[in-house]
Amino acid sequence: MTRRELARMAALSAAAGGLRAASGDVSVDCAFPGGNIMVDSIEGATVSLRQDLRDTAGDWFYWHFRVRGAAGRTLAVRFTRSAVIGARGPAVSLDRGLSWQWSETADAARQSFTYAVPSGSQEARFCMTIPYLESNLRAFLKRYRRSRFLRTGVLCRTAKGRSVELLEAGAVGDETRPVILLTARHHACESIAGFTLEGLLGAVLDAGEPGGRLRRNFRFLAVPFVDKDGVEDGDQGKNRRPRDHNRDYSGASVHASPAAIRKLVGSWPAGRLRFALDLHCPWLRGAGNEEIHFVGGPAKESWARIERLAAVLESIQTGPLPFRARNNLPFGKSWNTAANTSQGKSFSGWAAELPGIWAAGSLEIPYANAGGAVVTADAARALGSDLACSLGEVLES
Repeated sequence: MTRRELARMAALSAAAGGLRAASGDVSVDCAFPGGNIMVDSIEGATVSLRQDLRDTAGDWFYWHFRVRGAAGRTLAVRFTRSAVIGARGPAVSLDRGLSWQWSETADAARQSFTYAVPSGSQEARFCMTIPYLESNLRAFLKRYRRSRFLRTGVLCRTAKGRSVELLEAGAVGDETRPVILLTARHHACESIAGFTLEGLLGAVLDAGEPGGRLRRNFRFLAVPFVDKDGVEDGDQGKNRRPRDHNRDYSGASVHASPAAIRKLVGSWPAGRLRFALDLHCPWLRGAGNEEIHFVGGPAKESWARIERLAAVLESIQTGPLPFRARNNLPFGKSWNTAANTSQGKSFSGWAAELPGIWAAGSLEIPYANAGGAVVTADAARALGSDLACSLGEVLES
């Protein structure tokens, strides 16, 4: 257990007034990878708590906690800071985070929920979305450990000494092939992006088409956890002080991973980077945030090509999460304006300006509800697979 986790346990125990200590009583904690909560009070099976906003400017909505001692009881959970429950209620795991289901339970204000913990359940975990952590990535990589089309490496080390993974797939080591650069988790809480990245890379690595065609023609590089410390520590990541990871691509980078990405790509000749895509999740719920959509930048030619990719994705998709190109967000609309980049340049904005690149953009995948369909790990992977097929069709033409 890290020093930060030990400190968090101590702070949580103090915040909960020592209610965690008594055997058989309901206890709440977040002392595990990706955990985030602050407990205000526990009275029987009624819990009042709030998300931890450490290092975050303003409010945000990520939380992930564990409850013990509640088997056979109905929990009543109330968030005291803000409305932070998504479109399908909390995601729940009864097997220590191995599998997750949406509870579909929340009040109209999206600030409280109830859950009947089954008898015999030693613990229950609750999260505002389905988590994706280093352990998930390890399980994915294990399935392809014998593939000659996959190489794992380290992009850099974080401020806390963690490894930031750099995955290479397809035409591994062939520097004559154009590169497709994929990134995720510039904002630590945006976990559904991890499953979509898995699906895309899996399509490249699997036998048959489009994998074989993509492997022959492209070299894929992927950074699954740009904010690796934030993912494992359970941070919000969005609007991080002193600088958001996705605003760290202008001037001198504050964080190690954006600096390493810029250095790596900067060492390539012009045109080697063919396409760059950054995977995100939008706001928690509501209009525009429950649809999969591409977000454009000010580079008009790049956006026109992203729109072409979007049209192909809509026409060939086979997965359960509907994608409709009409939901895309071009530069200049809604929040996507120059004012949004006042704190620094984003990954996709930086990449779109690189000499010789075909296009760069970002894709938003909702946390729980996408066009009326339920977001699950497998559904997000299927989206990634469809995206791989679309990339092959567009880039090869």
